[in-house]
Amino acid sequence: MNYNIRGENIEVTPAIREYAEKKIGRLERYFNETPDANVHVNLKVYPDKMAKVEVTIPLPNLVLRAEERNQDMYAAIDLIVDKLERQIRKHKTKVNRKLREQGSTKELFTVNESGQSNAEEENDITIVRTKQFSLKPMDSEEAILQMNLLGHNFFIYTDAETNATNIVYRRKDGKYGLIETN
Repeated sequence: MNYNIRGENIEVTPAIREYAEKKIGRLERYFNETPDANVHVNLKVYPDKMAKVEVTIPLPNLVLRAEERNQDMYAAIDLIVDKLERQIRKHKTKVNRKLREQGSTKELFTVNESGQSNAEEENDITIVRTKQFSLKPMDSEEAILQMNLLGHNFFIYTDAETNATNIVYRRKDGKYGLIETN
């Protein structure tokens, strides 16, 4: 894996660089062939002394991405690696199950080291409720008002001007975001 480690409002010291590379390098054990991946690590420190670590690993047919905020940069890196390992295990289970159903003996990932059965890992993704509703044409301001009235963190609507399905959502900083579809 090739590492691209950047810092915002922080100097990336050799100790931080080595720690991040060592911890993220542990993910290579999950792959049969070591991926030729570029690991993008973005380290930020905010004025309130909170550290934010973002890791993106683009792979063929999969993008691993996680972010974590913590008072301690090293603790944030540890939490990120745990999140990425969970993502890999979930994806590994799904891919290997699909290959077995197709009758292939090839597995893209190594055997599960945790001893956890595939059934246990699959239970992490369970749809417990399904809703259906019609999308009303409106603008983004009205959608935000509707979202706040419902007490939700996001709202899906049809844009009155473009007739496209859009999503407004509340960000962690309390502001709003808009996702537009084509």
